[in-house]
Amino acid sequence: MSTTHPRADTPAATASDGSDQLLARILASLEDDKAEDIVTIDLRGRSAMADHMVIASGRSSRQVASIADKLVERLKAQTGHGARIEGKDTGDWVLIDTDDVIVHVFRPEVREFYQLEKMWMPADALASLRDDAARDGAGHTLAQ
Repeated sequence: MSTTHPRADTPAATASDGSDQLLARILASLEDDKAEDIVTIDLRGRSAMADHMVIASGRSSRQVASIADKLVERLKAQTGHGARIEGKDTGDWVLIDTDDVIVHVFRPEVREFYQLEKMWMPADALASLRDDAARDGAGHTLAQ
């Protein structure tokens, strides 16, 4: 399968390049703060809300809130732009909206409950998960 990329001098390429750089900064911050199970979902062409979605876990409410705080602080220092943040007070699920990249940081139990990755997963990847679960006899059912 071939993928075409916009030329570097087009507005679409500039916006995409900027969101890719932002994504790299976000991933570095999450890794620095020991976030776990980091998943990146490319939303380009699938949603107008953002170019990328990142889902990660922290081991506790305190770590989830700390990961989110540090991410927002680093982005402000590196880019000069603030990010909107929701859910930090409870620390179960924090959403950070940077416009181009949406970041969700969960406690593991909350992440498992909502299964956000599966909502955005391509159909062929979801079918593969169903096949794996059936083979493993995991007993988990996925919505059809």
